[in-house]
Amino acid sequence: MQVSMLSVAIAAGALFGVAEIANWRRNNRRDVDAVGFMPWRGIALASAGVAFLAAALALRP
Repeated sequence: MQVSMLSVAIAAGALFGVAEIANWRRNNRRDVDAVGFMPWRGIALASAGVAFLAAALALRP
């Protein structure tokens, strides 16, 4: 179970990185009207929470 939780934590951390890069690109876009529809800030927050919870469960004895 620890290995599976660790892999979930790594995947959620990677998703957090992708969401932060996408949110940075959204904030620095050239066309102000091209907002998009993905809630990158919420995705980053949720994936960070999942990553911390999965890492805590993986490190639990």
